[in-house]
Amino acid sequence: MKTAYFAGGCFWCVTPIYKLYGVSSVTCGYAGGDEDNPTYEQVKAQKTGHRETIRLEYDPDRVSYGRLLDIYLANVDPFDGEGQFIDKGFSYTLAIFYTDDTERETAAEKILRLEKETGKEAKIALLPYKNFFEAEEYHQDYYLKNPEAFEEELVSSGRKKV
Repeated sequence: MKTAYFAGGCFWCVTPIYKLYGVSSVTCGYAGGDEDNPTYEQVKAQKTGHRETIRLEYDPDRVSYGRLLDIYLANVDPFDGEGQFIDKGFSYTLAIFYTDDTERETAAEKILRLEKETGKEAKIALLPYKNFFEAEEYHQDYYLKNPEAFEEELVSSGRKKV
């Protein structure tokens, strides 16, 4: 099993898509900041330097890291440097936290290809993995625990068109 870390804005919104593609577990949390064990309120208030991040545990024989990056790029707005959709602020900005040189190189290639194809500069931080703190339990599998509220979040955020 391998692990990948992606900050894609609201972690609720990007969690379920990965389970469709063979990822064995998706955990919501906070990554990249300086505060140990930050709370949702601290992160959302932009006080810790963390981004809302998902940790993916996956079998690379079933789904490649490159495929995970393709899914990531298809489900975020890679050109918004202020956050994602209606969620603004540093904690909602995009980042790929790599754990080795192969991940860094793969992510850099995907970002470069996207920029060449679109003629736009991607606003995705490519950073070495530093830390990850699991979010509070009520954030985990939010889409399963609160399906109506989750659907409303997708629509109101602009991630899902009705």
